[in-house]
Amino acid sequence: MRRYSRITGTGSYLPPRRVTNADLATELAGRGVETSDEWIVARTGIQARHFAAPEVTSSDLGAEAARRALEAAGRAASDIDLIIVATSTPDMVFPSAACILQRKLGVAGCAAFDVQAVCSGFVYALTVADAMIQSGAANKALVIGAEVFSRLLDFTDRTTCVLFGDGAGAVVLEASDTPGILASDLHADGQHVGILCVPGTVSGGQVLGDPLLKMDGQAVFKLAVGVLEDAARATLAKAGKTDADIDWLIPHQANIRIMQSTAKKLKLPLEKLVVTVDQHGNTSAASIPLALDASVRSGKIQRGDTLMLEGVGGGFTWGAVLLDF
Repeated sequence: MRRYSRITGTGSYLPPRRVTNADLATELAGRGVETSDEWIVARTGIQARHFAAPEVTSSDLGAEAARRALEAAGRAASDIDLIIVATSTPDMVFPSAACILQRKLGVAGCAAFDVQAVCSGFVYALTVADAMIQSGAANKALVIGAEVFSRLLDFTDRTTCVLFGDGAGAVVLEASDTPGILASDLHADGQHVGILCVPGTVSGGQVLGDPLLKMDGQAVFKLAVGVLEDAARATLAKAGKTDADIDWLIPHQANIRIMQSTAKKLKLPLEKLVVTVDQHGNTSAASIPLALDASVRSGKIQRGDTLMLEGVGGGFTWGAVLLDF
């Protein structure tokens, strides 16, 4: 009998410090950078974001989200035999955030590794976990997106520093005899490395290059809208589904205009678009599982709903996953 995988629990965690646009505008004014709530909302839809305290790491955020997902699934950490963390902001060069998180959960022995696909990371990680469960290599997986993007921001560049926030989201994915993950579609195009990147690295005890985020916003926007529609349609085709089968679209929460444009291209009413970017900002690999958990816990998403998850990020990477929740 064929094996499938299903999400059995979701969880998320946001650091306590909530920074509104007004708060950020005041902070930036002290650095000689001018912005406003109106300017940020008009261009992005973002009203607030959360920033982690200096001593808090991605694995800290991810571990708390994982605990909440485990509780929702009725599982103990010791039941898990695979941990995948999607992150671009790991605690250290190595070991992986997944191994550090594994220790924080008090377990040992199961496979644990990171996936680095920036804002597409959770879609990539979920696809990998699904494949490992289908193959029999794992039975119960924790798939986590966790980021502290505030550490990468140039607070003299108002076009980027207003966009991002910190947070984590997680799901428990388990083997099932009925389909949960229906299809996925992953892509990358390294020709576009330069339009969204952090062009720095560590060498000889020093940072080489620039360790702060750089983005060509117009180029990202133009690419994102097209590839997200293509990935969603390819995923629907693989699953033998159509636009009309989607109950909820949960895109990477980067910019409300990109999200709304994608929904329209898929002929979905905006009421079916899950939006948390207004309160979370862009949390990169954490944004999709954060939005998923928020919608599950609010009662918006119900068991049996069909969800389209899709992300696009630096690399340039993109992809989509269609699933029955």
